[in-house]
Amino acid sequence: MVTKPQDVIVALRLAMGGAELSYADLGRKLGMSASEVHAAVRRLKDARLIDPETKRVRLEVFRNFLVHGVPYAFPASPKQLTRGMPTAWAAPALADKINSSDQMPPVWPDPAGLVQGSAIKPLYASVPDAARRDPELYGLLALVDALRIGRARERVLAEKEIGERLDRYAAA
Repeated sequence: MVTKPQDVIVALRLAMGGAELSYADLGRKLGMSASEVHAAVRRLKDARLIDPETKRVRLEVFRNFLVHGVPYAFPASPKQLTRGMPTAWAAPALADKINSSDQMPPVWPDPAGLVQGSAIKPLYASVPDAARRDPELYGLLALVDALRIGRARERVLAEKEIGERLDRYAAA
């Protein structure tokens, strides 16, 4: 069974402490149906990214998948100019660490967005809404996008920040 982009989003939310949530609750938080979340959890178990008994993310394996797998399994490249929600190095998670005034900021296309930039297709259609509802998830999703589209410098910073955040969630 092959993982799908929405599986990454479900795993990120589970890593943040969502293992105790029902599929319906996870679905509401992520803008997915309970059946989509259930199928994602099944694929994550099959991929050995989460523990089959506890639904807890295997953090080291997941971190390696994010850094070394996601950019190739779910690539993205900046497209046309659009209005949207900042992602990757333009989002708050990395914006203060990177000065990228020489290029248009990457954004998820979103009619409610306030930033003009280069369109980046999100991992799943509900990503901008889920990110608006949950700032911590927004940070993780933007960091994953930095891994997907960033140059070496952005990727290194994103990898470090994701590692620190996942370690913090594990300690909580």
